[in-house]
Amino acid sequence: MTNGKRLDRTLAALADPHRRRVVELLGEHPRRAGELAEAVGLNPPALSRHLKTLKEGGLIDESHPTFDARVRIYRLRPAPMSELKEWLERTERLWSEQLAALKDYLERPE
Repeated sequence: MTNGKRLDRTLAALADPHRRRVVELLGEHPRRAGELAEAVGLNPPALSRHLKTLKEGGLIDESHPTFDARVRIYRLRPAPMSELKEWLERTERLWSEQLAALKDYLERPE
């Protein structure tokens, strides 16, 4: 998959405020699905749909502890967020350069 497509997937997964909240919570530490549902204020089926989108977007991983296969633990995957951060930094540099050039143009003596 190309970097552009991965970035598109990441941005699409982060488009929803509930999913962004899940990412924030998982940024603190891995959590069980029930903990996430309670913290985000969603019922389990609704949260499950959001978790599926985050998994498909490559933002989170799911594991099962050996003591109980019914329990699911979710954790962030760092790679997609790193790619997003790099893209944002490149975009910020581009805008900074463009704005600096505009400023120079506007402040030129006539």
